[in-house]
Amino acid sequence: MFVTGSLFEGSTANMMPLFSQSEGSVMAGVIAVIVMVPFLFVGFDVIPQAAEEINLPYKAIGKVLMVSVILAVVWYSLIILATSLALDSDAIAASTLSVPDAMESLFNAPWAGNLMVVAGIAGIITSWNAFYIGGSRAIYALANAGMLPAMFAKLHPRYRTPTNAIFLMGFLSCLAPLFGRPALVWIVNAGGLGIVLAYLFVAISFMVLRVREPDMPRPFKVSNGKLCGTLAIILSFGMACLYLPGSPAALGAAEWTILAVWVVLGIGFYTHALRTYGRDYSDRHMQAEL
Repeated sequence: MFVTGSLFEGSTANMMPLFSQSEGSVMAGVIAVIVMVPFLFVGFDVIPQAAEEINLPYKAIGKVLMVSVILAVVWYSLIILATSLALDSDAIAASTLSVPDAMESLFNAPWAGNLMVVAGIAGIITSWNAFYIGGSRAIYALANAGMLPAMFAKLHPRYRTPTNAIFLMGFLSCLAPLFGRPALVWIVNAGGLGIVLAYLFVAISFMVLRVREPDMPRPFKVSNGKLCGTLAIILSFGMACLYLPGSPAALGAAEWTILAVWVVLGIGFYTHALRTYGRDYSDRHMQAEL
């Protein structure tokens, strides 16, 4: 309704200027948007994390993952296009919820804006589902490899799901909104850098495995693997640099504090795992998973 309505009732004149200037620079405004993009794709990385529970061949899972990312890009682009067709730059600047306001403007009815708010809430819940599934499976994998307490590797006797990891994610997900909007913004910004760093390490692992494990079974093979891996490393590193001081989208003190605490916790758990289980334990369990 929103996208179709904007095509009929919107105006291309509202799209001008195509790029708003931030701090006197068009590129600064573009970068300010780019740094938020990784967090928008958090839900879509659940597919590989839940691969063991997906009733599809691994080759098909690889294709589904790529299609889902492409659809995400198209979806977000259509929302941006529809909003820019419906509201001019002044209206967008004055709006606190631009998409519902755009919907209300297109249909000239308050109910339309309220409907979009409901749709937005539903979208947030789907992200919540992604945290439940992806977060709990990531915690389970780390616990199974000896890098987190063993209690988080416990599986439900009937459903074979990581029970304690799900309860932990549920508790944290319910607790987070109570900190308020400023804290959530800090978490999103710091999480964006964490996500990009995760992309970087995955890309590096992708390249390392091709050297160390050239004969590893690969049901889904990437064409021009070395080129794709190299580009992924370069782009991920470039994205990470956008969060550093001196960039128009540099993180603030609160975000760096959150990231520092997260890094310290990671190093602490890693050190504990090495001392308690040793590297061989982790390697055996990860090999068994593969």
